[in-house]
Amino acid sequence: MKRTIIKIDEELCNGCGNCVPNCHEGALQIIDGKARLISDLFCDGLGACIGHCPEGAISTEEREAEPYDEIKVMELMVPKGRNTILAHLEHLRDHNETELLKQAINYIKENKVDMSPAKSESQAVQTHDHVHSHPQSFTNIAEARASVSPAEASGCGGGCPGSKPIDFKIDLNKVEAAATSVAPISAAPTADAPSELRQWPVQLHLLNPQAGYFKNADVVLAADCVAFSMGNFHNHYLKGKTLAIACPKLDSNKESYVEKLTTMISQSNINTLSVVMMEVPCCSGLLQMAKMARQQSGRNIPIKKSIVGVQGNVLEEEWV
Repeated sequence: MKRTIIKIDEELCNGCGNCVPNCHEGALQIIDGKARLISDLFCDGLGACIGHCPEGAISTEEREAEPYDEIKVMELMVPKGRNTILAHLEHLRDHNETELLKQAINYIKENKVDMSPAKSESQAVQTHDHVHSHPQSFTNIAEARASVSPAEASGCGGGCPGSKPIDFKIDLNKVEAAATSVAPISAAPTADAPSELRQWPVQLHLLNPQAGYFKNADVVLAADCVAFSMGNFHNHYLKGKTLAIACPKLDSNKESYVEKLTTMISQSNINTLSVVMMEVPCCSGLLQMAKMARQQSGRNIPIKKSIVGVQGNVLEEEWV
């Protein structure tokens, strides 16, 4: 499949950092005075950062993209130096991609990559020692979080916090306190029903279709208006599932929606796809995109069509 990726011209880049807070995926960082794409996995290629580069150093390129391969990414990272590698490892850790993190650390060890820090990098020394002395514990959320600053631990260390992928199945505070268990998120005391949302972001343009929370998941693709009209949307449709929302009438670049859904089916191996639409005619495009993605993926996964009335009642449900 073809996929759009951010491309940085390092000769033009002056390291101003204007692009970093405008990267939807938090995939850009300033390292050694240059903007770096620290992980292809989280680059959607939407180009939100392009207009914020005063030097015109950022563009996009479309190329044939294989399924994400951590080893190939490491091969690209190593020539860029130790700081870029460390930023990539922390990026994987912060997005709870522990399997990919293990692959990266194994690559460093097996290929004897020189991770020796400069003498002035006292904080980096601790991170380096932690990676090499405790490669397994580095993948543990609690210990990894304890090794960074409070700002980094809160998800505000770089990129856009509002669209940084978060898997709600992990309560980071409880993990840090218990270190050995992963507890489900607790609902705050309230008279209302608790949220069943398991991840962030939810808008399909912002979602990475290969994020960990899509792996072998049951996915709900809901029209934007559904949750506002249906009072029990969370309990009826969302419980135990991963969510993506979209508007087939108003959203732009719907071709990218089909590509993302195709990737979810073919690469993330989602189990089922439930398409929840409003009764209005313009919503039917959502089901068409889902069917097109299934056809292009080569996997005949079950798709469930649900129609919700404007007053929130379920009018129709069937597997298609």
